[in-house]
Parts: sequence; C-alpha cells; structure tokens
Amino acid sequence: MTTVYTPPPFDPELAAALELAAGMIPPTITPEMIPLMRQMPADPTLADQIAAVGAVHEEHTIAGYEGGEIILSVFRRQDQTVPGPGIYHIHGGGMILGDRLQGVQGFLPFIASHGAVVVSVEYRLAPEFPDPVPVEDSYAGLVWTAEHAGELGIDPSRLIVGGASAGGGLAAGVTLLARDRRGPQLRASLLIYPMLDDRNETVSSHQIQGIGVWDRASNDTGWDAYLGDRRRTDAVSIYAAPGRAEDLSGLPPTFIDVGSAEVFRDEDVAYASRIWAAGGVCELHVWPGGFHGFDGLAPQAQLSMRMVEARNNWITRMIDA
Repeated sequence: MTTVYTPPPFDPELAAALELAAGMIPPTITPEMIPLMRQMPADPTLADQIAAVGAVHEEHTIAGYEGGEIILSVFRRQDQTVPGPGIYHIHGGGMILGDRLQGVQGFLPFIASHGAVVVSVEYRLAPEFPDPVPVEDSYAGLVWTAEHAGELGIDPSRLIVGGASAGGGLAAGVTLLARDRRGPQLRASLLIYPMLDDRNETVSSHQIQGIGVWDRASNDTGWDAYLGDRRRTDAVSIYAAPGRAEDLSGLPPTFIDVGSAEVFRDEDVAYASRIWAAGGVCELHVWPGGFHGFDGLAPQAQLSMRMVEARNNWITRMIDA
C-alpha cells in the first residue's frame, strides 16, 4: 500500500510571497541546474550594510583540507581594540551552491551592538569537492579563527559557530569535530534550518515534493553531489551527516529553528531531542507554516520577523553571558 503524505499548509502571508516568487525560485533543483544557479548575482547592498555598522571587510587565504586554499572573509570594526564575540559563519546552498558572502548580512548588526567579529568561510563545493572537503575546510577555517583570535579582536571564550541550511549542517558537523578533536572551544552552535540527514526518509521529507523551496528532490540532488555512492550507507560519517550521530553529549548550547512545512523539520526536531536526551542544552523553534528559508524570501512577513527576533535574542544571550 502506497502511503499518501499530505503537506502542512503554508502560512498565508508566506504563501502569498512564495506565489510572487514563482518562476524565480524553483521548488526542485536538479543536477543540470547547478551551473546556472551558481551564476546568481551577489547582494549589491552588502558593501553598504558593512559600512552602516562601521565595519571593514578583510580577506585571508588559508590552507583548507589537504592543503587546498580557501578564503576567509572577516568583518569587524576598523578600530577594534577590546576583544568582542566571534561569529564563525558557514554559508548555505545545499552543499552545491553559494559563497561566503551569502548569509553574513544577518550577523553584521552584532558588530555595531556588541563589537563582534564575523568570519565567513569559502569552503569548496560539491560535486567537484565531495565529502569530507566542505566540512574539513569549514573546520580548518574555525581552527584558524581560534588560533588568530587575538589579532582578529575575538574573545576566544565567546566564539559561536553557525550557518543556515547546508551551512547549518556543516556547522553541526564542525561542532562535532570540535568536540571530538578537543577544540576549538565553542560558546554555542547556531543551526538555522540545518541539513542534517542524507537518508531523506522522514515524514517531512516525503511531504514536501514539488512545492515550497528546496523540496525532497532538491535534497537528493545536494546529498548525491556531496556523498556520491556512499550515500545511505554505513560509510557516511557523523561529521558529513550529523543527523546520524547517536551520541550528542558534550555539545555547547545549541539553537535550532525550522519551518513546519519543509523537508528538514523532522530531522531537526530529532536532533534537538537527542541533545536533550544526552543531557545537553538546545533551544528549538518550529515555525508553523514556514517553508525552507522563508525568513530570507519574505523578511517583512510576521512569521519571519518573529523567527529572526527569537534567533537574535538567543545570540545576544550567548554572547552577553
């Protein structure tokens, strides 16, 4: 008997925004679409946003996995004298798209309000660079950031790692690596609707097909590019797919948010539950009617503003503590 999966409804305000974006943001991304999707233009307002918080943008080229070169972008006050919190950012894009300048905008206000230093890593993308390159590149950037905390103006006791979507999955993997390799020490781990489980077999993954943003087939595209023939086998590590990790003890305080109408809902809820089961601390928000990345597509929607406010309140608590 074939199971019929009924998707949860989208929030009405978000549904209207999604309808307006139809044709520009496809629900399904196939392998053939990757080259074209990589040509999407950068945010033309980023330089103005950096200037508005009194920051400058520096670039550092460092050694990533097996010596390959990667770039780190650093955003901080030019006159930084007192060490501030560090936010280490890993961008999203399903392991196949995006760059280090995508997604940093949401963290820039903490430069003005808290003297934060934001570091964003240009990890190498699949399928050209499959696992373990993206997660190891991301970890290498975190290690470099911690080792250079003094000259960057970062208080090493207030170093947060975070990212959205695939970046959230990589942030979870990097957090596990930091635990198991005994450093760097992290203040907290921020997982924004993270991509955690290559198996793609939850109820929510079956509910979201051909609708919303980043549906079940898109998820297959990303995981296939990242893991190849090892996908869904025992050869997949917990650092590549943190949703496979059974032992989530010893993690820093973690934040997870996700929409109720997106592929990642169930794996993200399960991850939070395993953190609690291990005696850890996790703040979980499941936003009713939210599709994947709705806060970026419809930032003025009521649900988006509530989501971002909850996330920013948590970041503030972590860096003020």
